[in-house]
Amino acid sequence: MDLFFNHNVQMYLVAYLLGGIPFGLLLAKMFAGVNIKESGSGSIGATNVLRVVKETNPSLAKKLGAATLALDALKGILVVLAAKYFGFDESVQWLVAVLAVLGHCFSPYMWFEGGKGVATGMGVMAVMLPIQTAIALVVWAIAAKTIRISSLSSMLGLLALIIASFVMQPELFHAPVLFISFIIFYKHIPNFVRLFKGEEKRVA
Repeated sequence: MDLFFNHNVQMYLVAYLLGGIPFGLLLAKMFAGVNIKESGSGSIGATNVLRVVKETNPSLAKKLGAATLALDALKGILVVLAAKYFGFDESVQWLVAVLAVLGHCFSPYMWFEGGKGVATGMGVMAVMLPIQTAIALVVWAIAAKTIRISSLSSMLGLLALIIASFVMQPELFHAPVLFISFIIFYKHIPNFVRLFKGEEKRVA
């Protein structure tokens, strides 16, 4: 039991448990009365919240989608900022970042199902790699505006982040960046399958 009194372990648990809070699922149920796990793509992220709620209430859909995006990003930001504030080593901060994304993608509150990890990944990266994240967001925004396919836009933004991190900080230990990227990529495999079949829906 002494393990749970270790400050690093406590920080890791907080990161995973906070990252696992399914804000999209909760907001859609509370304010729109729908279970987004049973509608649309089945994802708990902002895109599916927007798509599902829009069928009955377009104005509410935009608000809930924006709130989901903000809260999913915020939980990533907060845990990494907390690790920085309490003086944990950079290696601990990176593991906290990884666990927050793992919590979102494999939530303990949903029998280890979850979202795609884009917003939470963006949140942790915004603290750890702010300039690279800003570049990725610009690429994502341009792609989202032109392509209007959420999954593809997210992957292009993720690729931009990886490239920028290697170019701008070649001395960085990139394993956590690549691991988080792999998690997000893995969670998007169903989207890629639909994309190749021509079934992936555009965001209106």
